[in-house]
This record gives sequence, C-alpha cells and structure tokens, in this order.
Amino acid sequence: MNGLPAMADTPECEQRPEGFQAVTRALQVAGHPHAPVFLDAAVRTSQQAADALGIAVGQIAKSVIFRRRSDDAAVLVVTSGDKRVDEHKVAALVGPLGRADAQFVKEKTGFSIGGVAPVAHVSPLVTLVDRELFRFTEIWAAAGHPNGVFRLSPQQLEALTGAPVHDVVV
Repeated sequence: MNGLPAMADTPECEQRPEGFQAVTRALQVAGHPHAPVFLDAAVRTSQQAADALGIAVGQIAKSVIFRRRSDDAAVLVVTSGDKRVDEHKVAALVGPLGRADAQFVKEKTGFSIGGVAPVAHVSPLVTLVDRELFRFTEIWAAAGHPNGVFRLSPQQLEALTGAPVHDVVV
C-alpha cells in the first residue's frame, strides 16, 4: 500500500466528488478510524482495486445491487471481490429480485456503479453482508466514487451497515 494518496481528512477532501465527501462525512460521524483514500486512477472492478492497493482480490468488499420486485427496493449485497453472489440465495432471504440498471443504482444509492459504498446512501437499502468477508482481518470498500476506497474490518462493516451476515455466494 505504499504510495497511497493523502487521507480524506485533509482540506483537499472538500474538492473531491460529492459521493466521496458523503462517505467521508458518514464515516466521521460513525467514528470510523480510517478516512477514505482517493486513488489516482478509477478502480471500477475488484481486481483493479486489489491491484491498486496491493492486496488480495478477496479483501475487496464488492457492492452488488439488485432490485426487489415486490416493492422496487434496492438490495445491497456486500461480498468478497473473489466471490460471485448467488441471486437465488439472496432472493430466499429478501424476496424475488430483478436486475438493477445504472440509473436505478444511482437513484437509490446516490452513487454510480463502480463506486457504491456500503454506507451513506440517499435512501434506505436492504443490505446483506456475505460471511466470506470474515476470512480477512482487513478489507477495503468503495467510498462513493470509482477512485475512492476505505479500509475496515468485516466486523466494522457489519456495525456500520447494521446488516445481517449470511452465506449469499455461489
């Protein structure tokens, strides 16, 4: 992780995109010990993020959004970057699901695909955390922008989101 840019608690944070600022504020309010980092290049995939941070791809807390058919609610599943979400397992927990397009994701979360954070959404989401993240002591999640990431533990993710932990991967 050598060469990472300055942390988000510097004055330059105010010059960052709104999504990144929203996540920074939410983490500060929650008393999270690690401010988001704004990387030099966008990391829209788990592999890109892992490469930029010098970590295993499984340590990336990947955000996947679905649309619940019964009420059009956004369902956020946070899992390891090296795993694939099993839509049937998620549906068994929250009800039948449909695909979420980019407009739906932006409208419900406030973030664009590739930067969906597990916190600071513009509307309430149904959130699930996959237990596979608990293989690691340290993970990294998107911070509201494709260039933004923040460090946390799986336990901190569970506490920040208030989400239940389940087996939701293939």
